[in-house]
Amino acid sequence: MLKFLGSYNERVKKNVLENAPKNAKYTSNYVQKEILHILATNVRNSIREEIGDAKFCIIVDEARDESKKEQMAIVLRFVTLDGFVKERFFDLVHVTDTCATTLKKELISVISHYNLQVENIRGQGYDGASDMRGEWNDLQALFLKDSPQAYYVHCFAHRLQLALVAALREVLQIHEFFTQLNSIVTIVSASSKRHDQLQEAQAIENANLVAQNELETGKGANQISILQRVGDTRWSSHFNSICSLVKMFTATNIVLNNIIEDGTTYAQRGEAYGVSKILLSFEFIFTLHLMKEIMEITNVLYQALQQQSQDILNAMHIVSTSKLLLQQLRDGGWCNFLANVKDFCEKYEIEVPNMSAQYVFGRGRSRQPSVIVEHHYRIDVFLTTIDFQIQELNSRFNEQTIELLTLSCALDPKDNFKSFNIEEISKLAEKFYPLDFPSNELNILKSQLQHYQHDIPNHLKGIGTLFELCNKLQETRKSRTYHMVDRLIRLVLTLPVSTATTERAFSAIKIVKTRLRSKMADEFLADNLVIYIEKELVAIFDTNSIIDDFENRKKRRIAFS
Repeated sequence: MLKFLGSYNERVKKNVLENAPKNAKYTSNYVQKEILHILATNVRNSIREEIGDAKFCIIVDEARDESKKEQMAIVLRFVTLDGFVKERFFDLVHVTDTCATTLKKELISVISHYNLQVENIRGQGYDGASDMRGEWNDLQALFLKDSPQAYYVHCFAHRLQLALVAALREVLQIHEFFTQLNSIVTIVSASSKRHDQLQEAQAIENANLVAQNELETGKGANQISILQRVGDTRWSSHFNSICSLVKMFTATNIVLNNIIEDGTTYAQRGEAYGVSKILLSFEFIFTLHLMKEIMEITNVLYQALQQQSQDILNAMHIVSTSKLLLQQLRDGGWCNFLANVKDFCEKYEIEVPNMSAQYVFGRGRSRQPSVIVEHHYRIDVFLTTIDFQIQELNSRFNEQTIELLTLSCALDPKDNFKSFNIEEISKLAEKFYPLDFPSNELNILKSQLQHYQHDIPNHLKGIGTLFELCNKLQETRKSRTYHMVDRLIRLVLTLPVSTATTERAFSAIKIVKTRLRSKMADEFLADNLVIYIEKELVAIFDTNSIIDDFENRKKRRIAFS
């Protein structure tokens, strides 16, 4: 790159390539890494300055990189002096031992290096769906011993979505369904020829539906799509895969029949025959529609909560509505749901079993006690699956967390501060933040809240989120008048809603540490990621300041200034 630059830049050609001392060119990979480390350190110092004396939250996630190393991404969430919520990628740490004490030691080492106090941690957010779920639970307990107000709030975003999928798989029929779904998508999409057949069949079906006025037309409508695979880590791949199969059911069936008739080997024909029988079975269609119904509810939750700027109060509202809709589906949705499944089966000539007949499962001694078919599908599958979803949502919001979030809702500015409640806000400060609001300050807080109740709704109208409120209080300097209310709002905003930022860090790893660069040292990788992810902060530093820092680190062979 230097030679290329020198080919059209005379200063680089003469001063670097031709006239620079042989022992002081400063073009080696060691110097490059040193300069990179200086810039990354400056970015971290800048983040530390942004935090200042504010309380902060640690958000941590883990994943394997290209060289199969277990990496732990560390993100700090805090509220700036200007009233803006920030989530900053701070570091990436390679961990060989994933026990809770080791993880805590690594985390404390990173934050204490930049003079951040463990006592100032006011929230913890970890990956709640990974194989390390137990280790994360132990880790949050260890931090709570050192900082009792470092409340652990489960990530509300895609990890919640994946955890809900994991809970679904506890029902054997649902686990079998996802295995079968993967097989169908894999066989139908196995080659370019089958892909073309699928697209052609879908185009023909769309044309027929348009001709029968069963499909709306318009710009961008009825585009030919593909069958989507279920991914272990992709945020909504399960829901997308289900929706794509429902939409392309006819085309999928046509392609499977083509493979059965024209497959080049008996193995291909046999596999296609097997999955075709599954695709056209009532049990598969029933589960397909059940998953679509449930995941339409939880997918809305996921879509809303993966946003980086999502605040905890809106998150609580969406969780509540999700639980309500699931409960309504459980209590009164069976008849409509079963009718829709039967209509679908009738449309595609799939045999519907007699719901009053005996349901037979197993053979010989393994045969289960007899129940009717409707009992099996309604109790063992429909209700059990929904119950697992509701149970998983409830478990992620234990009594302490629910009370914390519920009391926080009293600060919600939506609908002109409709939820404002002095008693609940005072209880929030007294019970959950005693270190930040000692007993002698609670009376001052209540006094400020009484004035705040009549002042703020009249002067700050049309505010929808706690984010906006915090920012407006700072803009209008009302934060000085109601400094204790402002302090409490900032503490609530510090709570982690999502680990989306850490996931973006792992997306960046795939760009930085590729198959061709799989031997990158851990510090070099971490420095690269800090600079890549926090571009906004990198832009603050000019080249001269970096050169000055480089020169001042130790005595150099030549002077730069």
